[in-house]
Amino acid sequence: MRQNYFFECALLPGGWSRGVRVEVDAGLIERVSENVEPVAGDQREALVVPGLPNLHSHAFQRAIAGLTERRGPSGADDFWSWRSTMYRFLEQLEADDVEAIAAYAYMDMLEAGFTSVAEFHYLHRTPQGTLYENPAELALRHLAAADTAGIGLTVLPVFYEASNFGGAPPTAGQSRFVTDLETFADIVERVRAQAAIRPGQHVGIGLHSLRAVTAAHIAHLLRQYPTSQIHIHAAEQIREVNDCVAFTGLRPVEWLLRNTDVNDRWCVVHATHVTAAETTALAQSGAVVGLCPITEANLGDGIFPAIAYRDAAGKWGIGTDSNVSLDAAGELRQLEYSQRLAAQTRNAFASQDQPSTGRAMYVAALAGGAQALGQAVGAIASGHRADFLVLDATHPDLIGRSGDAVLDTWIFAGSRSYIRRVIVRGRTAVEGGRHHDRERIAAEYVRLMTRLMNTHPT
Repeated sequence: MRQNYFFECALLPGGWSRGVRVEVDAGLIERVSENVEPVAGDQREALVVPGLPNLHSHAFQRAIAGLTERRGPSGADDFWSWRSTMYRFLEQLEADDVEAIAAYAYMDMLEAGFTSVAEFHYLHRTPQGTLYENPAELALRHLAAADTAGIGLTVLPVFYEASNFGGAPPTAGQSRFVTDLETFADIVERVRAQAAIRPGQHVGIGLHSLRAVTAAHIAHLLRQYPTSQIHIHAAEQIREVNDCVAFTGLRPVEWLLRNTDVNDRWCVVHATHVTAAETTALAQSGAVVGLCPITEANLGDGIFPAIAYRDAAGKWGIGTDSNVSLDAAGELRQLEYSQRLAAQTRNAFASQDQPSTGRAMYVAALAGGAQALGQAVGAIASGHRADFLVLDATHPDLIGRSGDAVLDTWIFAGSRSYIRRVIVRGRTAVEGGRHHDRERIAAEYVRLMTRLMNTHPT
């Protein structure tokens, strides 16, 4: 299906441009023309930026958003106590539930300004810990949920085998995550077969973490999947770093850089606790660091040294991780503010070459997210997917502002109300801030949560 657009002002790879005509065929941008006039039949929009990729999501965790904000009886709340709550919640979820939560989360992401997402999928088994008849059942439910919502998807089946370094046996709460190498390969191939016939979907692999995957099996999987996108959690928590040093003699990111060929197909998620040497080496590797600022703040993880990493030419993108709050601009705002607090400065991501903080951050997150997803997204350019955010040029906060000032205002003073329309693969998914299928998707989610909350009240 062909669809042509005319944008009065749009953010292109080379910067802001006026009179932009975009020709789209089968969801992909065929041609971009600048400084031209509209043609009869063009869909006309005033102010457009590329849709933002979300490079790290655990969709099912959207259902516990707000339910973990109470101090536990021990008085020591941290990532590990939060994780125990998450494990207990998982005991209730069947396959239909997982799909309904994912569809709701993906719909919410679209309304928040994300047009594609990488799903770091480590939930493989039934609540009883057995395999489904189709071992890829739950991964395939995420493909179906993405279709329902209309969001672009890179699904990352995740290998998970242990509870801690050295192949420690998984705990009862981790029983739904575990696979062996043969089962994992079967899951990946089944998901690839389905994604191949679904436009806008792609498959990579995930290694949960160094504590959950043995070194021997990391080596095996890297040989087995020599060209796939690879995502891994690393150095999110101090305890994880200390355990890694105790077992291997090296810090997590240090171990990865010494023992694997970390390169541009890798996304190292969080990397919160890194030394100056690790920061520089990770930047030089060509990998993307997946930053999830709202989740990292919610869990009390710490602050990634983003400015030092940026200064070393490191690539990064934005993820929503636990999906506790979905807001594309909000993730960028949280990241910038964390750096301001750490360095006691302002406009941390801005530079002499790019004085606009919003523009500097948005462009970097577009490029890093696209690389991590392994998809041609994040740019209004030929060959890329036609994913656009139409900002409301008539919003009172944007009156009299243009170019970089629009991004600065949206990211640091704005909200979802600035997003007028969201287009994915040339189709309108969100109009006036509401997803086109919100009522039905939300109704399914309400039925699910009503049942769960009545059965297992907080």
